[in-house]
Amino acid sequence: MTAVKIIRVMGTSSESWQDAAEEAYREASQTIDDIHGIKVKSWTADVGADGQFEEYKATVELSFPVEEHHD
Repeated sequence: MTAVKIIRVMGTSSESWQDAAEEAYREASQTIDDIHGIKVKSWTADVGADGQFEEYKATVELSFPVEEHHD
């Protein structure tokens, strides 16, 4: 049986929500091995004075197996 750990990460992008979600994954994968899944929890954005979206934000949950440590 494998235990799975789930963490929540937020990515940002000036281009799109998809880019923000991919950024969250890319950054997390630099320090987390074997990410098995990603679930988008929310999409948000900062809106500028001109009414345009300035920064897209994607909050995602990433799942990966818990590694066994043997002493």
